[in-house]
Amino acid sequence: MPQVKIIAKNFMDMVASLPAIKLDMLYRNQFICEAILRSMPPLAKKYVLQMLYIDVPVTAKSLEEWVLADGSSKHKVAIDRLIQLRILEVIDRKKETSYKLNPTFQTNLRKHLIYGGILPREPMPSNVTVRLPTSEELDAYAHEQWECFLLQLISSGQAEKPTNFSSSMMRIFQRGLLCQREKEAPRLTESGFQFLLMDTNAQLWYIIREYISNSEEQGVDQADLIAFLLELSFHTTGEAYNMNTLTDDQRAMIKDLSDLGLVKLQQGRKDSWFIPTKLATNLSVSLTDSSSRKQGFVVVETNFRMYAYSSSKLHCEILRLFSRVEYQLPNLIVGAITKESLYNAFENGIAAEQIITFLQQNAHPRVAEKLPSVPENVTDQIRLWETDLNRVEMTPAHFYDDFPSRDVFEAASDLARVHCGLLWEDAKKMRMVVKAEIHMLMREQLRGQNK
Repeated sequence: MPQVKIIAKNFMDMVASLPAIKLDMLYRNQFICEAILRSMPPLAKKYVLQMLYIDVPVTAKSLEEWVLADGSSKHKVAIDRLIQLRILEVIDRKKETSYKLNPTFQTNLRKHLIYGGILPREPMPSNVTVRLPTSEELDAYAHEQWECFLLQLISSGQAEKPTNFSSSMMRIFQRGLLCQREKEAPRLTESGFQFLLMDTNAQLWYIIREYISNSEEQGVDQADLIAFLLELSFHTTGEAYNMNTLTDDQRAMIKDLSDLGLVKLQQGRKDSWFIPTKLATNLSVSLTDSSSRKQGFVVVETNFRMYAYSSSKLHCEILRLFSRVEYQLPNLIVGAITKESLYNAFENGIAAEQIITFLQQNAHPRVAEKLPSVPENVTDQIRLWETDLNRVEMTPAHFYDDFPSRDVFEAASDLARVHCGLLWEDAKKMRMVVKAEIHMLMREQLRGQNK
């Protein structure tokens, strides 16, 4: 699936940007150490595990010998990531550079591997809780909540069941994904369209990243939120956990996470509890592994007709961004890719290659095995229509003529060239067209010369 790079990578970059004191506080939690280890590139994991029981610094030269000659680029990436996360401490000496593991991280990861860890809360006994949802019911709940949230993210009018997020929180999540001009409804940006094309795990990390980034405005420590989220991923899917074991900040966060479908809240006679879904327990899945592929559902024919075998309203709204949806049956969406629908998509910042990639990556299994999975005449025409639309470029400009003398004309022409604003000139008839952005400079110079 296409990726917005900042979405897949920035969570760990955000962890790396924390002050050293806060990072050490995170590394005191054994589960967080394991979650950080999971997120690393494979070679970085290898280095950490090999150095875990080495208490003396390892020279950079020795570390290079642990990898084959053709792996030098991956070696550099792994070392850079470990240094960014302050898991590797650099020791510079006159003769050579050495590395050693962060002692806090090293100690707690050792404990976790040897003894395992104990979560701060245990599942509630079955005789206290009411009937808990089955695995299928929990998956359906998470899917419904997440799809409802995305529909409201696209347009508040599309969601059949509005989420409980406040308008201020929705604006936080929509930032960068939507743009709005005066007196116009919000529209998806190019990043917004890419966001919809990504797999659920990557979308979730983007939302969580925005949530954490804005936590300090609410007076909540970012490190505490990160610790709670990573810890949550080690809970058991479908088990009930008492809300009384949470702090006030964690209770507020759990309520937000329930709107996203990460947890389901239930109320008993005396106690209330939360039940993690797969969205929550998959939070610490390696961020570098986005290769998981969902089963496709789209069939595109050579006559530009499109059939999407899906009952999802979200899928219908995504397809509507670049195609003309004609009708929707309980499990089938029928539409067509037209010049007009694509022009609307291009005007919204959606590129032809993004549309083509989406159709290829979501091709129905019956056509996904074929090469190409989307007919070539369709992909070629989509690219041609985009090229045709971009053939003419509009630039706001001003036209100047009736110069009193050639000296004044040449001085104005030189000024426009210096500021890279000259679009066209006719030296013989003393006429020129310049960009609108330097109009005030041109006017001031011309007025000064007239005086």
